[in-house]
Amino acid sequence: MLASASPARRRLLEQAGIPHQVRVSGVDEDQIQHAEPVELVKLLAQAKAQAVAQRLDPSGDAEITAVLGCDSVLSFEGQVFGKPSGPVEAIERWQRMAGSCGSLLTGHCLIRRRQPEVLACVETLVRFAPLSQAEIEAYVASGEPLQCAGGFALEGRGGLCIDGLDGCYSNVIGLSLPWLRTVL
Repeated sequence: MLASASPARRRLLEQAGIPHQVRVSGVDEDQIQHAEPVELVKLLAQAKAQAVAQRLDPSGDAEITAVLGCDSVLSFEGQVFGKPSGPVEAIERWQRMAGSCGSLLTGHCLIRRRQPEVLACVETLVRFAPLSQAEIEAYVASGEPLQCAGGFALEGRGGLCIDGLDGCYSNVIGLSLPWLRTVL
C-alpha cells in the first residue's frame, strides 16, 4: 500500500513491477516540523505510513502486507524547500539554485504486519544547471515546478535543468527503489 498521492511515486512502483494500491494519508504536513531536514522527511514519511496503516481493516484489507510512506524536500543553503507556494517563489528559488547544488532528501517508512517499522532517509546531491532568467521563467510558466518538492521534476521538463546527480535517481523522483529493494 502506497500512502501517497504522488503520481510520480506510483509510476515508479508500476515501472518496477511492484504491485500496490494507493491510499492518501490525509496527513497535514504543515503540522509536522523539525529543524533538521533529514529528521523532518523521516517524520513526514512515518506519519503518512502510520495514518494509512491505522486505517486498514483487518478483514477487508487482509491482503495488504505493507504500507509505504514517503516525503521529499530539497535542502539548499540551509533552507528546506518543499513545493513552491506559487510562481514568484519558484522563480526566486530557481534564481538561487541555478548553477548550484542541493540535497534532495526522501524519507521512507515501511510498516509491515508483525515486523519492526523501517525508517530511513535517502539523500541525493542534485547539481542544477546554470540557467538564464528566460529559461527559469519558461520552466516555471510550464507549471511543473509548482507540483514538486524543490520546485523541479527530474522525470519531466526539469530534467533539462539538471547537470547531474550524485546518488539515487529514483530518490529524486520521490522513492528510492534501491532502498526499497533492500527492505522488501
